[in-house]
Amino acid sequence: MTGSRMMKLVTTVVLAATLAGCQEKRDPGFQGWVEADMIFVSPDESGRVIKLNVREGDEVKPGDLLYSVDDDLQRADLNQNNATLANARQSYDRAASLRGTGAGTQANLDSAVSALRVAEARVNTSQTRLDRRKGFAPIAGSIQQIYFREGEMVQAQRPVLSIMPPGNMKLRFFVPEAELPKLALGDEVRVTCDNCAADLTGKIYFIATTAEYTPPVIYSLDERNKLVYLIQARPSRPDVLRVGQPISIYLNPKTTPKTPVADRR
Repeated sequence: MTGSRMMKLVTTVVLAATLAGCQEKRDPGFQGWVEADMIFVSPDESGRVIKLNVREGDEVKPGDLLYSVDDDLQRADLNQNNATLANARQSYDRAASLRGTGAGTQANLDSAVSALRVAEARVNTSQTRLDRRKGFAPIAGSIQQIYFREGEMVQAQRPVLSIMPPGNMKLRFFVPEAELPKLALGDEVRVTCDNCAADLTGKIYFIATTAEYTPPVIYSLDERNKLVYLIQARPSRPDVLRVGQPISIYLNPKTTPKTPVADRR
């Protein structure tokens, strides 16, 4: 082998080793994913969904009508209680008139007043039950998922759909115990993901106080069998993220204030 070829071989080996060393020293960041706290909208009583006013992905604002559930039973109950209320008012008017002429007793009037109040309360309850057969948006956001379609039966307290408010988007990632002192509530972190904006950041709002083993999503074999802590942050631009999207989190280096040098004069 000539000296020239030997020199090229040595140069290639040194360059490869240098590149490998640079890759090993490159900060891989903390691996995590995007989640969101959903708002679930459900009826108080079971029934059949008769109308859906939204589709998945629609933007809604507070008070928008989302769905309607059949209200035959609630409407019949309201009509019955309205009839009872009408009778109670007649009984009260009669008892009050008799009491005014001295032909009736105070006890009869008190009983009529009590019956009237009960009838009014039942009408109010029936009206509330009827009103709640319609589901309205309690908060602004986008329709994330619809669980029951028109014609399907939904049980009481079972969500018909879910809403994702932009402010409820969060970044979840785990850090090893040794890295925990580098984090504090309110710290800003850099966020990267496939096809994401370069200026995407997040602000830490939660740091777990209890350690756990192996996060639910493993992106690196190095993270196995280590005690890790859950960290959560709010993204600066939730509109560009999607639930379940994998992300990488990088800490911003903290500057240490310089100690002033004493004047030696």
